Amino acid sequence: MTALTFSWLQFGVCALLIGAAGPELSRSGDIIADKTGISGNWIGLVLLGAVTSLPELVTGVSSVTWANEPNIAVGDVFGSCVFNLLILVVVDFMHRETPVYRRAHQGHILSAGFGVILIGFAGLNLLVADHRANYAIGHVGLYTPILIGLYLLALRAVFTYERDHREAFVEGASERYPDVTLKTAIVRYLAAAVLVVAAGIWLPFAGTDLADAMGWKTTFVGSLFVAAATSLPELVVTIAAVRIGALNMAIANLLGSNLFNMLVLGVDDIFYLKGPILWNVSPAHAFSAASAVIMAGLVIVSLLYRPGKRLFRVIGWTSLGLFVLYIFNAYVVYLHGS
Repeated sequence: MTALTFSWLQFGVCALLIGAAGPELSRSGDIIADKTGISGNWIGLVLLGAVTSLPELVTGVSSVTWANEPNIAVGDVFGSCVFNLLILVVVDFMHRETPVYRRAHQGHILSAGFGVILIGFAGLNLLVADHRANYAIGHVGLYTPILIGLYLLALRAVFTYERDHREAFVEGASERYPDVTLKTAIVRYLAAAVLVVAAGIWLPFAGTDLADAMGWKTTFVGSLFVAAATSLPELVVTIAAVRIGALNMAIANLLGSNLFNMLVLGVDDIFYLKGPILWNVSPAHAFSAASAVIMAGLVIVSLLYRPGKRLFRVIGWTSLGLFVLYIFNAYVVYLHGS
């Protein structure tokens, strides 16, 4: 077996493990929430958003500790944000009755707006990173506690908004899993989490080997391949949610994952002991951050404007814009990454 074949094989195994364990994580989390009476939108934004972003968390910590690859960690975070918004193209394509933005609750604008703030703030700090600037607390950048604080503020704001508009988010009040106990759901959740953690720990090493074998830059591998692999749970869970009619839970999952990704960036910075992580990575990641901000802006505009026309009666203009931005982002990161 050649080195190139082995690199692709180990990367594929990691991706398959995450893709297999992710849906079970989300289903078990959904059952736990169902048994405890948490609303569908809150499930998507917080529980599913955090659960499906567990691969990004584990991969990021593994990248900055054992693998010593901060570019893969940061590329995974920003690349996952871009990939999550690309998944909305799939949602729009699957929702054939009417454009998805005409049915989605406008309450998603709040979480999407906070996503713009957090991702934009992180991207700005990446652009102004300067070793001569004294804005660090030990080895941690000053932006990290601010990101964590903004994340908690976002959760609080969305929780308050949902509480005041609860009737708009209820997609089904009956118990959906009468044959599954809470204890069983917790056991399944933990078992799936172990698989995700194991694959997430190995993923940055597989990504580094793949970059070396293909002659690619780690910035490109982290932003595209690792980000796509760690976003497989979001993709699978979103498709499943749309199929059962839980459209708003699917959208909340994607937007919640983007918020959680910014928390992951802060955690990565804490575990990276060589200084603030954004000081030690390629500035090309700022383009991924900008792409994610623009894509989130398109989503916000569409949720407000609620366009009704589709291109060739298949897909909306917003989805076309999201797809083009994703491809352009991948091309630029490939050219200018390090």
